[in-house]
Amino acid sequence: MPIETPAILSLLADGPKNGYELMKELRVRSSGSYKMSAGTVYPALQQLEDEGLIAPDPKDGKKLFRLTDLGKQEVEREKPAIDEIWRRTSELGDWAQWMGPGGARSSAIALIKTTSRALKLARGNPELAVKIEEILDRARRDLEDI
Repeated sequence: MPIETPAILSLLADGPKNGYELMKELRVRSSGSYKMSAGTVYPALQQLEDEGLIAPDPKDGKKLFRLTDLGKQEVEREKPAIDEIWRRTSELGDWAQWMGPGGARSSAIALIKTTSRALKLARGNPELAVKIEEILDRARRDLEDI
């Protein structure tokens, strides 16, 4: 089950929302680590509606969605997965802003991953460890000069 499904259901368990409100609340609740686009949320809402888990609940000209009884049962059944989603996003804290896609964020994450792999390879090889440290120090200095 994609993250969108349990996340959307858990947000709707708090009360009816429209697609925009769901996108915004997911971004806020995940500290920015997960951003759902309209191209993701509306097909997911349609699928959940087709499955009978949610139903339209129009109010003040807005198309809100609410959980059906079947949807409420699904939230209970998926509670461990839902709790895990929110646990993971809360652990990210201030790092969440750097976990999304795009530009410098992706480059920073790629650098951390590559550094980790290089350090694993350098175990027991002091020359390689020194080389890695020199590369990282040079990059740090270059960034500080900006």
